[in-house]
Amino acid sequence: MSKVTEYVEKIQAELHAKDSHQAEFLQAIDEFMETVVPFLEEHPEYVDQNLLAIITEPERLVQFRVPWQDDNGNWQVNRGYRIQFNSALGPYKGGLRFHPSVNLSILKFLAFEQIFKNSLTGLPIGGGKGGSDFDPKGKSDAEIMRFCQSFMTELAKHIGPDTDVPAGDIGVGGREIGYLFGQYKRLKQYDAGVLTGKPLSFWGSLGRTEATGYGAVYFVKHLLADQNEDFNGKAAIVSGSGNVAIYTIEKLQQLGAKVISCSDSSGYIVDEEGIDLDLLKEIKEVKRERLTSYQAKRPSAKYVANDSVWNANLKADLAFPSATQNEINLDQAKQLVANGVKVVAEGANMPSTLEAANYFIENGVQYCPGKAANAGGVAVSALEMSQNSQRLAWTKEEVDAKLDDIMHNIYRACRDTATHFNQSHNLLLGANIAGFERVAKAMSAQGLV
Repeated sequence: MSKVTEYVEKIQAELHAKDSHQAEFLQAIDEFMETVVPFLEEHPEYVDQNLLAIITEPERLVQFRVPWQDDNGNWQVNRGYRIQFNSALGPYKGGLRFHPSVNLSILKFLAFEQIFKNSLTGLPIGGGKGGSDFDPKGKSDAEIMRFCQSFMTELAKHIGPDTDVPAGDIGVGGREIGYLFGQYKRLKQYDAGVLTGKPLSFWGSLGRTEATGYGAVYFVKHLLADQNEDFNGKAAIVSGSGNVAIYTIEKLQQLGAKVISCSDSSGYIVDEEGIDLDLLKEIKEVKRERLTSYQAKRPSAKYVANDSVWNANLKADLAFPSATQNEINLDQAKQLVANGVKVVAEGANMPSTLEAANYFIENGVQYCPGKAANAGGVAVSALEMSQNSQRLAWTKEEVDAKLDDIMHNIYRACRDTATHFNQSHNLLLGANIAGFERVAKAMSAQGLV
């Protein structure tokens, strides 16, 4: 066993011992550690500096209570979090997630992934994440407003346009960002750059809503172009029906692919004639209904309740998991490969288990990990920060062109790094090393603070 391998395994073992109850965080750690050994063999100075032990500990972890009053006058309380993981490249940057599943492990994994995702964009942003176990579903607008105001009353002490710039994530869209921004303004005064994903009426960016979904498709566009291919005639499976999934479907359809599925927490739709995007947007963005409403209005659609779309036996060329973490397990990965899927591009964060990801790579599937493929959202968030700083508003076409260019650069960084280490098919290794190298250089130059 080499000195580097011994060092990496030592750090892994220490983290597993300290954070044994944080399954999602440890999964992200294990996925990362497996891939950076070749880079550390070339750069033993980072082993001598014990950099892995430093980079895997958050710079700051904030947890707080969020008391709020429901419409019946009863007081409720939730937990709020902000993980400020790494600021070597710039202000902490990462979304806020409001969902009952939110806990320290999930937010640490998301924040850790965010470090390298943000690094890959080439933009001056560090890594962070936050949120609450509050569930917006079933709540009135007034309840959501009161919760957001209480949440921001504490969070405002820890963020700022040059310190930490949160954005949206699951359960946090334009409505929630608006309420959060309003409370920040009451407490601190107006500063457009403190949150991204803002509505356009107060300095949000055109193209931000579409950015994560579009970016995932652009990443694959450049991958296919490398093989002299495009989307025409290709069938795609997409999971989810939120912001990321909807705009993944939109861009896939614009570029010639046929999308045959979408899903939500209650089940999934298969539509062999192709997803009706206008109908899906009406149901999910306007009426906020379940996918059963899609089936009722679309005779060609089949709805399956209480199951994962990854259990459907669907022939396809492309898969875009765009719902949540660990939605594809090893058995489902085997089925996707057997059914002809050649590219898996992650619109969600860590939607494939480590076993599933390794199976894709070992079986010739072009596996595009979330920290690379779904970086479009945070990239346009950083572009929103730039527009806010300059007091400018770019056109949607300008933002979209910049997004496409950023995703092209991310793809090339992953491809070229993987090729350098003689693993040209392993974009996961390429993404991890390319993202890590930039952060490691900055940390070392700054004195490992």
